[in-house]
Amino acid sequence: MTTKKETTSVPSKEQAKEEIKPWIRRFGRIGFMAKGIVFVLVGILTLLAAIGVQGNESGPSGMFQSLATMPFGEILLWLIGVGLLLYVGWLFVDIIKDPENNGLAVRATSFVTALIYSGLAYQAFLFTVQARSSGGGSDAEESFSAVLLDQPFGRWLIVIVALAIGAHAINEFYRGAFAKFLEDFDRKNMNKKEIKFTKYSGRLGLIARSVILLMVTFFLLQTAWENDPDESEGLDGALSQLSNEPYGQVLLGLTAVGLSLYGSYQIAKGRYQRLGLGK
Repeated sequence: MTTKKETTSVPSKEQAKEEIKPWIRRFGRIGFMAKGIVFVLVGILTLLAAIGVQGNESGPSGMFQSLATMPFGEILLWLIGVGLLLYVGWLFVDIIKDPENNGLAVRATSFVTALIYSGLAYQAFLFTVQARSSGGGSDAEESFSAVLLDQPFGRWLIVIVALAIGAHAINEFYRGAFAKFLEDFDRKNMNKKEIKFTKYSGRLGLIARSVILLMVTFFLLQTAWENDPDESEGLDGALSQLSNEPYGQVLLGLTAVGLSLYGSYQIAKGRYQRLGLGK
């Protein structure tokens, strides 16, 4: 008479990973949506500035400043700040685990992105705590570059960051122009309208943001060349510079629409993109 050996159900390492995947995915999805909300609001505020309804405030700093003066604006700023921290947390998970085998270059770019959005989250909390309606400095890229200039070999560090942002901008332009980003979406769970909206918002949004990032790259390289943090420009400065060009208000309006579409694409990304660690 043969007896079967009793086996103990010890979870494998892969099974253990599966247990934490849903939590990691939720954090990542909330983070992408928070990032999307930031860009939608930045786009709306920039569009209002372009048509002369809302002063000259644009970019993340202008958006945070405007929200801080609105009813319940501080609560929204807290939620945005927490959401951005979750997005940063997902970026670090992506950097460490590299579930999509992106390689060292993409992970290095993600690290720079994580630092920038950490700065944006800090700025959101700062505007909430101080509830100030003016001042507050520029966006995260400017603060980050000023800090780098104070470090040994700071100018070269800024050059490296600028080239990483420039490479990311070129990659985003390519992904947007040829709709390569759709390959990352779980389209089986999307209807035709959702796919169509994601396709066009992603295309236009990624192209618009890539142009802004290339401008930021130029400003950072200029900062490194002149060794002057006052010359540093981030997204706020890029939008302001754009408004000073010929037909600047028209260009600013088109860019505003593009940034809002980019934000909408990020919200869709949080809902439907495959994040590598599970569905």
